[in-house]
Amino acid sequence: MSNPNELRYSKEHEWLSAAEDGVSTVGITEHAANALGDVVFVQLPEVGDSVSAGETCGELESTKSVSDLYSPVSGEVTEVNEDVVNDPSLVNSAPFEGGWLFKVRVADEPGDLLSADEYTAFSAG
Repeated sequence: MSNPNELRYSKEHEWLSAAEDGVSTVGITEHAANALGDVVFVQLPEVGDSVSAGETCGELESTKSVSDLYSPVSGEVTEVNEDVVNDPSLVNSAPFEGGWLFKVRVADEPGDLLSADEYTAFSAG
């Protein structure tokens, strides 16, 4: 399993892209997608919602369990991935590409996000 070096990671297994015009993309890691099993339902925040770093902002339901989705940063949701809402299996098949979850205009970023190497070590646990 390879975690892209250009992303940063939370200990709740979300990834965050570098900001473009102040907006970052959020998804869950391949490690989290594999642990969940086949994702069958995704509940995402709404466009315009405020999210807070480390706080629940949605959930992912798989054939095994329901798991909370946490925001890795604080800010305003600018877009949700309707493709994932319509086809939740994208979270499993392409967690770092088509399976992204939402975009957020970052207001505040915590200092505890991990690099790819740090996250790999953390998730190997």
